[in-house]
Amino acid sequence: MMNPLDFAQHEYWMRQALEQAQQAFEMQEVPVGAVVVFEDRMIGAGFNQRETLQDPTAHAEMLAITQAATALQSWRLLDCTLYVTLEPCPMCAGAIVQSRIPRVIYGTTDPKGGACHTLYQITSDTRLNHRATTFGGVLQAECREILQRFFARQRAAGKK
Repeated sequence: MMNPLDFAQHEYWMRQALEQAQQAFEMQEVPVGAVVVFEDRMIGAGFNQRETLQDPTAHAEMLAITQAATALQSWRLLDCTLYVTLEPCPMCAGAIVQSRIPRVIYGTTDPKGGACHTLYQITSDTRLNHRATTFGGVLQAECREILQRFFARQRAAGKK
């Protein structure tokens, strides 16, 4: 269970991730945003850019993790928290484990690709050498709504 005393702080950082998602939305990318926080400051931020960069790994989490590793000059992101608007996919959950991020907070579940709680539990799999404490549901309605708006717009344009 998430500490209720931290909820306002979690909402603050999730709003930062939502700002990243809005940038993706404006670029006609799937609107997912992520930020990495270390010692109460954002050291990494990213939003989906797969179409823009033509890179299948250009997920919000991957870009934010890369920025955070550069900021700390270490691939070990110990004592960091990743905030992401959508439950991480298997690739991103694997990167979370590999980067040693101990905490993941996400907005809404991903019924088609969620790898923290929904389809898989990669971040808590005891067979792996590292695990992340993972919580979902922070600003869930807002995180879900931007995705729904995006896909409704894509369907209306006959794109997806």
